[in-house]
Amino acid sequence: MAELNFSLRLPRNGALPFTIADRTRRVYDTVSSVYPASTFFFHSKAHDLALRHSGIRDGMRVLEIATGSGEMFRRLVQVNPSGTTFGLDLSPNMAARTQFHARRKFPAAAAHCGAVDARQMPFPDASFHAAMCCYLFELLCEEDIRRTLREVHRVLRPGATFSLVLIGQNVEFFNRAYAVAGSLVPAFWGRQVEQSVPEMVAEAGLRVERNQFVRQGFYPSRVLVFRKPAR
Repeated sequence: MAELNFSLRLPRNGALPFTIADRTRRVYDTVSSVYPASTFFFHSKAHDLALRHSGIRDGMRVLEIATGSGEMFRRLVQVNPSGTTFGLDLSPNMAARTQFHARRKFPAAAAHCGAVDARQMPFPDASFHAAMCCYLFELLCEEDIRRTLREVHRVLRPGATFSLVLIGQNVEFFNRAYAVAGSLVPAFWGRQVEQSVPEMVAEAGLRVERNQFVRQGFYPSRVLVFRKPAR
């Protein structure tokens, strides 16, 4: 396969890519400098589990969808130093922060991030050996989730893995608290979709290989690993 050109389909003349939710993009642009704290306190165990079972090995072409402030992205680059790792995020500030810290920590690695609409990714079909997505679908409407999953299926090679982390719905008091938070700041918190998204992933043509809940403090997550069937 020819080397991927990340800028291949990005808008010209400096225009930003059309994002999934402009309001969400603005919110995450604003909190990009403090967002890493949430990963440290609530997400790191789920990240560990997802990466451990992702099947990602050095030398692969790996995609992270919704990098946030880049904690998982740096882990991906670390385990894939001689491969190529791409990251996408709704927020230009998040993408820029991720790019800056990844290149500073791993200057020799092929690591690239951009502010890109995940519903229409700038990559050819069957580009990646593996994809990772953590805590994105809570922010998307159902149709945008389905469109993103169709893109995930398209850009994965046959036999590739898709690792997905969702906010769990298996802790009742947390569900109530999250519903309140989501109603107050929907562009930041979104809503829980853990019980419905796995079926959508299966409908997009990926089969589940791992399904596990993990809890960090009071914060529950569900980690799933899917695989695109080999031809």
